[in-house]
Amino acid sequence: MREIQMVDLRAQYDKIGLEIDNAINSVLMSTAFIKGPDVKLFEEELQKYMGVKHVVSCANGTDALHLAMMVLGLKPGDEVITTDFTFIATIEVIALLGLKPVIVDPDPGTFNISVEAIQKAITPKTKAIVPVHLFGQCADMENIIELAKKHDLFVIEDAAQATGADYHFKNGTTKKAGTIGHIGTTSFFPSKNLGCYGDGGALYTNDETFARKLRSIANHGMKVRYHYDDIGVNSRLDTIQAAILRAKLKHLSEFNSARREVADRYDKAFAGCLSISVPERVSYSSHIFHQYTIRVKNGRRDELKKFLESKKIPSMVYYPGPLHLQKAYDYLGYKEDDFPVTTSLCKEVLSLPMHPDLEMEQIEYITLNVLEFFDKSL
Repeated sequence: MREIQMVDLRAQYDKIGLEIDNAINSVLMSTAFIKGPDVKLFEEELQKYMGVKHVVSCANGTDALHLAMMVLGLKPGDEVITTDFTFIATIEVIALLGLKPVIVDPDPGTFNISVEAIQKAITPKTKAIVPVHLFGQCADMENIIELAKKHDLFVIEDAAQATGADYHFKNGTTKKAGTIGHIGTTSFFPSKNLGCYGDGGALYTNDETFARKLRSIANHGMKVRYHYDDIGVNSRLDTIQAAILRAKLKHLSEFNSARREVADRYDKAFAGCLSISVPERVSYSSHIFHQYTIRVKNGRRDELKKFLESKKIPSMVYYPGPLHLQKAYDYLGYKEDDFPVTTSLCKEVLSLPMHPDLEMEQIEYITLNVLEFFDKSL
């Protein structure tokens, strides 16, 4: 059996390596390393895949969030509501712009931001909501959009973990994660479902005014060379990464489908195990399983993780500590027990290996060892 990896990028490269090599060599031969043709072509191809009018590429997913908040004209002191259970980048950029992060609990089943918690947190100073489509499944966007319209708020989707997930509206229409709010953001970090071989990111919008301004701000505030209409930053997706992403985008639906098959096998294997909860799947969103995250009951998460390590099975805790308890955000004044759902999740969640190239033998080895751990403890 091949060594089990959390994310097996080598196995993926073995499968599509020739396409990747040709893409990279094409850029090397052209020497168009910054703003080369592949950047524009990738944006156009991703626009078509996402079903959105505008894709603006940038240097990374954190920059994408930063650019989104810059373009909306939010002012210091404005409040932005987001979830306590996410990667730090989601609130980091809020703080960097002098805005006030307002943290709320997620739903305990889906791990995504709770609509009820958002509603309770809205004040006259609230200007935006940032739902995070965590682990590959969309937040409850239809109700979030309805709430945002009622209170005249912007919605910025953090879709870094959900590229390719579909949101199903009650009227039968479907949109991709990241294309539902005013602006969507994503990351192409190597471990993502659509990942490059370095850093990269993008923004999605159907608003032409936002798109024009995003392109300007990401390029030092330039619309015309050496003429600066906006205060901007330097955030560009380099051409080699764009070329790699073009090659990978062709396989994204296939890769996401393979992830769902792995998740189905995990679900089936764990169906009778009362000591863990498998990921909840909702009717309004497909799940593309950026992570397969279980909840381990009775305070045994760390024991299970250590046991799996002894069997050479990697696992990860996303996330080990709530954002509201991070030292950098002490100034927000939150107390330890303010967000009981997040606190509980941080003690119970464990992500198992998840990627499109997990073999049946590997999946069986992983699941049998998880079940053996709990059988032994009975």
